[in-house]
Amino acid sequence: MNKKFVKAAVSLVLFVLTIVLVKTVDVAAVGPANTQIGLSHLNASFHNIIGTHMFLYQATNLLGFWAILCGCIFAVIGVVQLVQRKSLAKVDKKILALGGLFVVTGILYVLFEKVVINCRPILMEGETVPEASFPSSHTVLAVVIFGSIAMILRDYLNDRKLAATLQNVCLVLMAVAVLGRLFSGVHWLTDILGGLFLSFALLQAFSGVLDMFGEKPEKQEE
Repeated sequence: MNKKFVKAAVSLVLFVLTIVLVKTVDVAAVGPANTQIGLSHLNASFHNIIGTHMFLYQATNLLGFWAILCGCIFAVIGVVQLVQRKSLAKVDKKILALGGLFVVTGILYVLFEKVVINCRPILMEGETVPEASFPSSHTVLAVVIFGSIAMILRDYLNDRKLAATLQNVCLVLMAVAVLGRLFSGVHWLTDILGGLFLSFALLQAFSGVLDMFGEKPEKQEE
């Protein structure tokens, strides 16, 4: 078995374990409106240290929009290939895999908006009840989209230096999104950890799928 699938499975197990811990260990009413928060001493202590910084929250929201825009660019590439080649089977497999990854990420995004594991440490402006915060959806979006795009950039850019530069930009944006969300104070520490575990599982699974397609970019006849 591809070791990347093993890594994906391990990360997924860690994600599930995090859910179990925050639902069962050291649960206390430390959130706004006395919401019950798991691993309360760890989460509350970290939140008290970093405080709340809404400018980081707004900045990471902007990064989230950039991530979605970048994802849409590759969606357009897929649509153009579909129109030109007149068959879904002739669309690059890596583009199809990327689309599948984005669909799964979107489903998980919606799922954890409905299934509340933890609530935010603060009441957001205009809200009367705490919002769901686990896992950090912006962390997942930024890491998965920028990370997956970085994996396939070399297949769609002939300029290797430009591709390498853009890959580094993706990595920087991933780090900024994670750290910005972490220190914004709108999430508990475990929200960010959960988001990272889930993101890593998705990226490792995606990378394993790419390995199945081989290293060379696919050449399809128009």
